[in-house]
Amino acid sequence: MGNSEDKVIEILRESEALLEGHFLLSSGRHSEKYCQCAKLLQHPDKAEKVISVIVDKIKDVDFDIIVGPAMGGVLVSYELARQTGKPGIFAERVDGKMTIKRGFEVKKGDKVIISEDVVTTGKSSFEVVEILRKLGAEVVALCCIVDRRAKDVKTELPIYSAIKLEIESYEKESCPLCAKGIPYVKPGSRNIV
Repeated sequence: MGNSEDKVIEILRESEALLEGHFLLSSGRHSEKYCQCAKLLQHPDKAEKVISVIVDKIKDVDFDIIVGPAMGGVLVSYELARQTGKPGIFAERVDGKMTIKRGFEVKKGDKVIISEDVVTTGKSSFEVVEILRKLGAEVVALCCIVDRRAKDVKTELPIYSAIKLEIESYEKESCPLCAKGIPYVKPGSRNIV
């Protein structure tokens, strides 16, 4: 693990964005670790340091604009834009579908980076990729604070992250923490029904 990765882990822990325990994830699966980047993003000084790791990785990427899917990508888009001097906007859900509104504009031929806080499956990001392509934009990369994709989750775009974390998750029936009788907490941003 490189020095910048060690520093990112340290800052994530300091800001309580990286937690250890027994968690019920929004997917319904269980995990020993949980990453809530909103806890990092509430501290602009810490967020600046972590996102600067991403900025360094994308310094040779040719792009015109950054688009962050709401909610997790909004502040990441802003900070990436601030540090790169490029415009940063966000996409949001309207009637269950991602859209660009609020007077934001992506032009035909624009080269776009998608920004997220955490990428697990990339589902929200790729919804935004589709609307950007319909607008005639070229999506060139996906950036995130934490890349926590499982090994079998592939993407068509290069991903630039501050840190890659391999966090195992389990079905309730095969969860070793449940087997030990350790109670879980539900820290997710989505309501679990």
